[in-house]
This record gives sequence, C-alpha cells and structure tokens, in this order.
Amino acid sequence: MYVWPCAVVLAQYLWFHRRSLPGKAVLEIGAGVSLPGIMAAKCGAEVILSDSSELPHCLEICQQSCEMNDLPQVRVLGLTWGHVSQDLLALPSQDIILASDVFFEPEDFEDILTTVYFLMQKNPEVQLWSTYQVRSADWSLEALLYKWDMKCVHIPLESFDADKEDIAESALPGRHTVEMLVISLAKDSL
Repeated sequence: MYVWPCAVVLAQYLWFHRRSLPGKAVLEIGAGVSLPGIMAAKCGAEVILSDSSELPHCLEICQQSCEMNDLPQVRVLGLTWGHVSQDLLALPSQDIILASDVFFEPEDFEDILTTVYFLMQKNPEVQLWSTYQVRSADWSLEALLYKWDMKCVHIPLESFDADKEDIAESALPGRHTVEMLVISLAKDSL
C-alpha cells in the first residue's frame, strides 16, 4: 500500500503536536489509507475517518487501516464533499479537520471548502490541517478562501522537522513541493 508524501508530512505534523491531541475530536476527510487519522487516533484523539460515500472501496480501505492498527473505536463514515447528507448533519462538532492532498483537482476545491465551512459553522474554532502537493502555479485556493471568509497560514515544513531526508524512514520524491496549511475562519467572521 503506497502512502503519498502529503500523508506522511501531515502525520509528521500530528506527531509534532501529539501532546495536544488527547481528547480532541478529529475528522479526516478524503482519508484514503488514513495515515494522518490513524496517527491522530494513536496519539489519543477521538477520530472519525471519512471518504466519499460514492466510493465504497475507499471506505473499506479506511476500515482496513483501523483494523490493521487495532483501532476499533475509530468510526468510518461516507461523506461526499459538497453534499449535505444525514451523516454530515449528524457529525458532532470537531476540533481539527485533517485533509491530506485533497486539493488535487481544482473542480473539487469549492466542494471541499463548502463541506469544511459547514463544519466550521458548528465550531468556529475548528482548524483544517491540510497538506497538498503543488501541481500547478495556476491553481490557487486564495480566492475561494476569501469567498468563504477563511484564512490560511502556511506552515514551514522545517518548523516540525518534515523537510528531512529521513522522514518516516524514506526519501520522499517531490517532497519539496509539499505545502502544509492551517485554514480557519477569518477573525472578522467569528
């Protein structure tokens, strides 16, 4: 099973912040193999893993990751970005939303931020911790963040030791193109 560099960097960020995670409500969106969510659960967070409800195979992979890591308490939930479902409506307030390389296709950006904004309305203090791999200088979240009244802080990878060659005991091809973001509601919207 291949784990993308973005997932490894986000897991490294979680490990760096492991002392603040016990008891936190954490939702991973677009979880895939769920490395960041699994790391958060192993650090004591109350985790829900989610991937598209339209992709049952992805949800099975999330479930398998929980089983392989002996985490029966972690819930797996089908959430499709941009769709208001009963599962989305029933989600409890979250403290942290994790998103590893979900900003892959520009046509998905608005749906992702719509879902995140809905969750931020439940808890205006929630933060989206996201990593993504820069694929094009033409793709930007800035206009959409402004539209949704969100702000973004770029986190330097070296600030949490994620720029080293030996991160997760492997060389990460293209790791220099991975960005770490913390997105939250803009102060004036709180």
